[in-house]
Amino acid sequence: MASEETCANPLLLGWVEEWVNLARERNSRGVTTYKNAYNALKACPITFNHPSQLQQLKGFGPKLCDRLTEKLQQHCRENGLPMPKRPRQWRVPGLNENEGDDDAGQRPAKKPRKQKPYVPTLRSGAYALILGLATIGEEAPVGLTKAQLIEVAQPHCDASFTAPSDPTKFYTAWNSMKTLLEKDLVYERGRPLRRYALSDEGWEVARRMQQTADLTPAELAAQHRREAQPELSENPPPRAPIRSPSPEVVIVEPQPQSAYANVVANGDASSDLPTFRPIRLAPGMFTVHLVLDVREIRSKTDRDYMQQELAKKGVQPIMRALELGDALWVAKCHDPNFLSRAGAEGDEVVLDWIVERKRLDDLIGSIRDGRFHEQKFRLKRSGVKNVVYIVEEMSMDSMSFQKYEEAVQSAIASTQVVNGYFLKKTQKMDDTIRYLTRMTMLLKKQYESKSLLVIPTEILTARNFLPLLEHLREKEPTMGHYISYPAFASMASKSDMMTLRDVYLKMLMCTKQVTGEKALEIQKRWKTPHEFVKAYERFGAGEEGKRWKQDMVFAQMGNLVGRKKIARTLSHKIAEVWSDV
Repeated sequence: MASEETCANPLLLGWVEEWVNLARERNSRGVTTYKNAYNALKACPITFNHPSQLQQLKGFGPKLCDRLTEKLQQHCRENGLPMPKRPRQWRVPGLNENEGDDDAGQRPAKKPRKQKPYVPTLRSGAYALILGLATIGEEAPVGLTKAQLIEVAQPHCDASFTAPSDPTKFYTAWNSMKTLLEKDLVYERGRPLRRYALSDEGWEVARRMQQTADLTPAELAAQHRREAQPELSENPPPRAPIRSPSPEVVIVEPQPQSAYANVVANGDASSDLPTFRPIRLAPGMFTVHLVLDVREIRSKTDRDYMQQELAKKGVQPIMRALELGDALWVAKCHDPNFLSRAGAEGDEVVLDWIVERKRLDDLIGSIRDGRFHEQKFRLKRSGVKNVVYIVEEMSMDSMSFQKYEEAVQSAIASTQVVNGYFLKKTQKMDDTIRYLTRMTMLLKKQYESKSLLVIPTEILTARNFLPLLEHLREKEPTMGHYISYPAFASMASKSDMMTLRDVYLKMLMCTKQVTGEKALEIQKRWKTPHEFVKAYERFGAGEEGKRWKQDMVFAQMGNLVGRKKIARTLSHKIAEVWSDV
């Protein structure tokens, strides 16, 4: 944002900028309002004596002006300054939008309609959710997960958060969360496990609810802490393990210095990795199932062929829209609530095998439009250890195939040698079905006879996921560590996990011949799109500046070895996209 030094009201502008950044961090819909207010105040040449006078600027209403007044009062108290008096009329001469209209001064100002403050209905879903979120305190660094929030909110709601009150409908009390998010009373953040917390406006509502609630938010938080730790002392005794219904499984809640935590915490590479105790699934608690993407069809008129043929061979696949890959295998718990009680989500655990199926014509199309490189990049980021590419060598027109034969062979070799993925060639879909059947039988035999260790979802983040998996596989090569299917779907989602870095890499890979390896190398040198563009702009205009821009990437990466190297011709193409050459 622009510097505050050029503004006539730098103090007020600084506070508005803080709220813009906070709203953007929370992904709040109010960011547009705050940004409009920031831009209007930045451009205004008049110095205001009191925040209430800002109401005639775009984006400033009574509520925002009141917040600025509170900030100014606090600032004056802390610095021993006199608080400016509120003017009788908030409109400042010279800023009247209708100044050029002779009749504007004669028209009476329309009295603003007083908006009724929002207070949710007693014991409604919204009411209970706000009370539940108020239990963690206003200064809490993290929010509550959905499961945690439902647990503390349910006693304050007459409707269920998990089961519809009307069996003919799908709505539960949890649907009230959508209303709270739309009103910016609650914000959500975190992947793969979303956490919820009250916004500043949400805390105002919570305080207003003191009139209808039996306890104030502060009292409710204190009571919740007392219930959670009934014998709180300076040296609290260790918590006993919670035994699951199965006599073979003991779920121990995470402890800072557990034996397993020490294993994870050792070593330089793991200094920033979370400590946790894994959830153990013993043999007999689960069965292995094939999950097939619903878009895997034989033709538009024969959509169920693959599913039906697998069923004939004794494999009944679970059909759903997969975020990544065309088929994978999961361990499905017999007790659907076991994982949620233990610290994960859903009732399925993703195993270390995933399949990407390509017909020959689809493979050629994905190479041409760049999807092939993007899919391999996302498969690598998914953390799945064993990736299988199935290429169905269906018959094609010989002229068409000869045109792309070299590109296909290069792509296949790259997949095996560079990425280390297993490649299986089949002649038609029936061969692929037989292969998936054999794989399912093999994996059932391999996994159903041993215990599985599941990483609790709440300790996973987009930043620590891959380093944690790599560390665990290095320290415990004979043991597998897995995550729940909801966590995997969130990690693999194109939208949920899309960071600025991911968008930047995808933008780079839109240029033909810029592979994932080359894009990563560019991103290492120029961290963000803004930094990349600014690097080009520093060379200026003219013929000399043009030549420097064209060779900028080549100068940095022309001497690299192997697939990371960028030639001068490709450097020129990149410059055409990212600069004004």
